[in-house]
Parts: sequence; structure tokens; C-alpha cells
Amino acid sequence: MDHGAGKVYTSLMDTVTALFTFLNGRLVGKDAAGNRYYTERKARAEGRTKRWVVYKGEADASKVPPEWHMWLHYTVDQPLSSEGRKIWQKPHQPNHTGSAARYQPVATRSGGADYEAWTPGS
Repeated sequence: MDHGAGKVYTSLMDTVTALFTFLNGRLVGKDAAGNRYYTERKARAEGRTKRWVVYKGEADASKVPPEWHMWLHYTVDQPLSSEGRKIWQKPHQPNHTGSAARYQPVATRSGGADYEAWTPGS
């Protein structure tokens, strides 16, 4: 499989997004992971102004914390502050599926002594 075309497309889209952001974007804020959030500089005559995120590193929607997710999807007008979190609230974590940091039940982490996988037909 040729992945060269995919890299060229991604690079092109990064360039287009950077140019659009430079020409039209107004920085609204930044999250703890370094993602930057923008809105259009000019208000639209009809409808809402466009909002978007420029990810730090690889683009992954699960990197967006809840307070910024709400703002991106027009649930709130201003991003919520991550300051003043309750002591029981954990910091935002992106989805780790498929990585070494993925969730594993205790039984499978310890060698599976008390865990037996189900096999179809058995």
C-alpha cells in the first residue's frame, strides 16, 4: 500500500488550514495539551461564525477536552475555564485505544491467572 499520497494530502491540508487560519482566524485560547482554538475574525451576516482547532501534533479529536468541545460545538458561547476543577475531577486524557496506554482489566495485566477468554464454539 502506498502511503505517500496520504502524506502529501495531509501536508496539503495542513498548509491550507494554516493559510486559512492566518487570513481569517482569531485565536480564542489554548488548552493544556497545546491545541489552539480559533474563530473567524469577521462576524457573518447570517448564521454563526466558524470555529476550529489546530492540533498540536497529530490531529485526533479525542485530544479536545470537554470545555473546548462544548465551545467548538456551540453548546456555550465562551469556553469554560479549566481552573477551579473539583479535586475529584481527573485531567482530560485522549483515547488510548490501540496504544500501550490502553485500558486492560487487572486480570489480563497480571498474566490472566483468573481470566479465561471465551472462544466461540467452546
